[in-house]
Amino acid sequence: MTAPTPGGRVPDARISAEQAIVHGFDHLAPHYDRMIGVIERLAFGRHRGWVGARARGRVLELGVGTGLNLPHYGAAVAEVIGLDLSGQMIARARARARDLGTAGRTDLQVGDVQRLDLPGSHVDTVVSTLTFCTIPDPQAAADESARVLRPGGRMVLVEHGPSTRRWLTGAMARVDPAFQRWAHDHLLRDPVPYVRRAGLVVDKVERRGVGGVVFRVLAHRPH
Repeated sequence: MTAPTPGGRVPDARISAEQAIVHGFDHLAPHYDRMIGVIERLAFGRHRGWVGARARGRVLELGVGTGLNLPHYGAAVAEVIGLDLSGQMIARARARARDLGTAGRTDLQVGDVQRLDLPGSHVDTVVSTLTFCTIPDPQAAADESARVLRPGGRMVLVEHGPSTRRWLTGAMARVDPAFQRWAHDHLLRDPVPYVRRAGLVVDKVERRGVGGVVFRVLAHRPH
């Protein structure tokens, strides 16, 4: 992914990628919950409860979407900062927080997880579920996550990537260009190298879902 210029101006390639994502997910927002529900039931499995049980303190959720993780954050979570590029997705997340009665502990905003408007060492947990596949520059998002995590803070991810079965990874590779073009979805991104390159310590990686395409990852920022 093209990096910003030294003067801070972002090249047109990145602007175009982000605008395409906004456009796509604004249109998808009314149908997203139903669509992802089918995918999780048939292929990925249900992991949002696992994520919520491992979040604590002040939580930053990357790509909060329509807020599907919000019902799973327990009493150990004091605050949720949720960011998403799509205003339509954020509007639905805010409505979900109001329905849950948790709006008082949520700050849901349109924002870019590649360039976080947060101070360093600001959050206790960073959460990402099915987000790294879409972020134009996942390394920038991982680096920013490491920056805003407090020492000892935890990163909790559920992402999809290459299968543990060679034949399925080959099939995914054949359709990956179409998914990138039409769904802004990189099927073969392994999230673990991004986390490690950001300086976080990976504590656990589990493979779940059909053909092991789901990565459940726990990592932490060292003291």
